[in-house]
Amino acid sequence: RTLERASALSGIPAEELRSSTAANIEGGAALLAAAQREAGRAPSADPADWYGAVARYSGADDTATAAAYANDVFDVIRTGEARVTDSGQRVALPAAPAVAPDTGQVAGLGLRAPARGPVECPTTVACEWIPAPYEEFGDGDYGNHDKADRPVSQKIDYIVVHDTEATWDVTLKLVQDPTYVSWQYSLRSSDGHVAQHLPLKDVGWHAGNWYVNAKSVGLEHEGFLTAPDSWYTEAMYRSSARLVRYLAKRYDIPLDRQHVIGHDNVPGTVTSSIRGMHTDPGPYWDWAHYFRLLGRPLTPSAGPRAAVVTIRPEYGGNRPVYTGCATAGEACAPHGSGAVRLHTAPSADAPLVKDIGLRPGGQDSTTGVNDTGARATTGQSYAVAERRGDWTAIWYLGQKAWFHDPEAEPTAVGARGLLLTPREGLTEVPVYGRAYPEASAYPAGVPVQAVSPLPYRLLAGQRYVVGHKTPGEYYYAPVFDSANHRVVRGQEEYYQIQFGHRIAFVKAADVRVLQG
Repeated sequence: RTLERASALSGIPAEELRSSTAANIEGGAALLAAAQREAGRAPSADPADWYGAVARYSGADDTATAAAYANDVFDVIRTGEARVTDSGQRVALPAAPAVAPDTGQVAGLGLRAPARGPVECPTTVACEWIPAPYEEFGDGDYGNHDKADRPVSQKIDYIVVHDTEATWDVTLKLVQDPTYVSWQYSLRSSDGHVAQHLPLKDVGWHAGNWYVNAKSVGLEHEGFLTAPDSWYTEAMYRSSARLVRYLAKRYDIPLDRQHVIGHDNVPGTVTSSIRGMHTDPGPYWDWAHYFRLLGRPLTPSAGPRAAVVTIRPEYGGNRPVYTGCATAGEACAPHGSGAVRLHTAPSADAPLVKDIGLRPGGQDSTTGVNDTGARATTGQSYAVAERRGDWTAIWYLGQKAWFHDPEAEPTAVGARGLLLTPREGLTEVPVYGRAYPEASAYPAGVPVQAVSPLPYRLLAGQRYVVGHKTPGEYYYAPVFDSANHRVVRGQEEYYQIQFGHRIAFVKAADVRVLQG
């Protein structure tokens, strides 16, 4: 959005700004200098004198968003930062704790006052109310969400991280379309601005799994998973992390990858829905950085030979080849990734593990950027099945799955956690994409929902990491009038597990729990 102006100000051709990091930084400096001039302030060697220019540089059109962006920038200046770039270079900014900007400069920028409305956001983010419509179309059809009374009616267990696969303008049009779906929050890429669309007590239609919808809050991040450098900005990561911390505290949601999940970790409800499940935010979302911002860095909680491992490659240096970012079958540009690839044997030449839900014919998984069949992602924890030299095997989708994990550059760290395995006497147990109650729990007038197993099997001798235990629940909300909506809760209990790249559920009666 600023490329042409940066080119005009700096005299650097637009194509050079796109392709050269040094030129791009110079173009950004030209934009910042112009913002300082427009604010009527002289250039200065003191960073504190640039607060208003930094706020304007954000591109925000309201004072709250501009100030939040500038506050983030000056927080980094005061505390320092060190990161590995996507080209593998380590960049360090020394801390300057004495920098104290005049935050009142934002008032002179001529930006609009924020329109907050009935938002449920922390004060540390700029948030406005852009409601999603709850409309009846006739003939029993309505959209685009359901009224509820959470957490009184149901506990909120999950925060689901999405990307929109759309620009901000398109995102807002979609969520305000009564014939489309809905989610609780949208986050803007350029400056981290937040829009809330639904009261948190209501249920959005965002996860593609009704059980997860009823027990989650959905955060849509502007952008495209194949272009992380253009869309997954630091401003958006930081704003999102503040919002997630607020939600986790409000609803007592654990800040871990069993409860803060990607859309690509949501399971299909039944076998036929597995192939249609979404793949965002994808392998380029930096979960390690995100959890540092959440105040829960992914550090070892057990020794290097532990029975449980948490996936944690070094993002900048972990560069598995993906295909299909621009053209099907063609390699994506090399880029850091939080995901590791899983093989059938301890060798990079071995085939990738199969996902029979994605490919019922038994074909191998692929390196496609949207193929989650042989992928484990930062923060996810798995039970160790075997170790051989520089390779570690985990239990994954009912099979051993190997990933390269050399001691000198480990891609996983030791962890603690509860594990489960089939109870004695069972050779296998079914796996589910939702935790619905038993048939006898449904009252008259509420149709019994099938407890339909997925095509996978959890076999005797295999172990999987437990997320939490939950009673079977079903939120009955088939009509516009919410007076007869109700939660059906049964006696059957389930455990959530990290089964593959996606979470899954098993019946508590089928398994026994062990300490990992």
